[in-house]
Amino acid sequence: EGRPGVAATLRALNGALGRSAALWIKESGARNLRHRDFLAPRAALGAIFPDGQVPADVVAGVASLEGPGVLAVRGCQETSAGLVVQVRRPEAFRRLLGFPSGPAPASGAQQGWVVLHCPALRDPAALRLRHLRPLLLADHLAQLLRAQGVSVCLVPALAKERSQKLLQQLRIDWPSSSGGLALPDVVVALKQALGTSPYATGCEEGPGKAALPEDVICKVHLKNFVEQQCLVGYDPNLDVLLVTEEKLRSLAELQQAVLQCTVSYPMALAASCFPDIGSCCSIVHVVSCEEEFQQQQLDLLWRILDPRAHKALQKHLICGPVKVTNPSSPIGADQYFQLRRRQMYEASVMKYGELAQDEAWTEVIDTLTVAAIRFEMLSTAHRSQITLDLEDSSISTKGTKSGAFVMYNCARLATLFGTYQQAVEQGTYPPLPPASELKYSCLREEGEWLLLFNYLLPFPEVLQQAAELPVPTKGIRITASTETVCKFLIQLSMDFSSYYNRVHVLGEPFPHLFDQMFARLQLLGAVKDMFHSALATLHLPPLSQI
Repeated sequence: EGRPGVAATLRALNGALGRSAALWIKESGARNLRHRDFLAPRAALGAIFPDGQVPADVVAGVASLEGPGVLAVRGCQETSAGLVVQVRRPEAFRRLLGFPSGPAPASGAQQGWVVLHCPALRDPAALRLRHLRPLLLADHLAQLLRAQGVSVCLVPALAKERSQKLLQQLRIDWPSSSGGLALPDVVVALKQALGTSPYATGCEEGPGKAALPEDVICKVHLKNFVEQQCLVGYDPNLDVLLVTEEKLRSLAELQQAVLQCTVSYPMALAASCFPDIGSCCSIVHVVSCEEEFQQQQLDLLWRILDPRAHKALQKHLICGPVKVTNPSSPIGADQYFQLRRRQMYEASVMKYGELAQDEAWTEVIDTLTVAAIRFEMLSTAHRSQITLDLEDSSISTKGTKSGAFVMYNCARLATLFGTYQQAVEQGTYPPLPPASELKYSCLREEGEWLLLFNYLLPFPEVLQQAAELPVPTKGIRITASTETVCKFLIQLSMDFSSYYNRVHVLGEPFPHLFDQMFARLQLLGAVKDMFHSALATLHLPPLSQI
């Protein structure tokens, strides 16, 4: 029967009304879920059926809906709001809790390659906040893509020792060596291409030639190229680019990354990322808005010098600005990390006292710091501005919008199962029976259905959506839902916390209470696994204590 999913159920519901268009909506609010799980609004029905009346045979067809990946329907009826459906909830619990709660396993066929290019790492100066945002985003996106079976190459390789230390502290998994032994040869080839390009001038020296600056190889007329190729989406102020050795080295490293893709997997189609482009490799420049202009210059230079097909697969994922409220002076990424770590330490000492000063808490505080920073940087849509409040009062171990709050609730689950396991070893409770033997009809609490229907059910689709890089209809910018996982985890933590504060999972050790306890443990075990899978896309290890 397969694991049920939201998309499959909605397709079946729409098909039952004889429509492929999206008519049904999945409810998510606790108030509406008391009465219905899916709704076909009255206005939408009125556009299909005369007088808005749904024929009885259509209603009966919806009520008997079933199929692979489809939630079984308990009942369907017309109301003033429209056509409403309730699913068979005990069966939904059984079908979902018998499956792993992590991302859907990637299909056997590899899903292609994506090169994620983060120009912020090329800046010779220390990393600033405007660099940190695209870097964290690229790191998160790489994990999401890998979870969908896509191979990812991260560019450029990390060279500066100082940046390496900071990236390790932030748990950013970035390659420190590109194996770029062939880079000089690629640079030579690019110089040769410059010498024959109709868009390059000043490559030759001689009488009457104006001398170029010492580090400039030649000029390239980008505007002419854009106009002749009818390219759209580029800054109209792009004109003449002074080509340097450093720019050619940047292109050479990108060239080598693409070569790695084509050699490793020459026939792949990056279907999950760029469905309209048949190629083995796609290039995404993850760049701050302040550096978008420079990256467009490099993009065009690459298109001019490399006639191969992959040049058209360059897309730009732009991050909005990072502002700081009342900054006394510009703050670097390293200062930001140290500030947040000190604040997290002080907040932990205030809450837990001397316990938080123990050496065992060092790793906990480091992880909470990284969680706070990642959620600050990634919970907002990448195009939007982020405003950071660096005051001490802005950091808390339990603020409901923070990464620390998510980690806290994940740790509560670890404590729950640790306590249960200890009680089993002491003979207080019996071990958890197999999932197939549990009585899911015992799960009648509103919060239990909320956790299953709003989180466990759509979770694989949430990860898939977060990894999608849709091709724009025109231009070079793409938009990704990179904030999806953080928002999902924050909302999950709020709903789990509300449920956990209200319900005693481990009750008195009476046999007549075990059925409900076992069903709840199975549900919360799946929630715990889901937390872990989502946090893994952020390189955040689950904590066993806070």
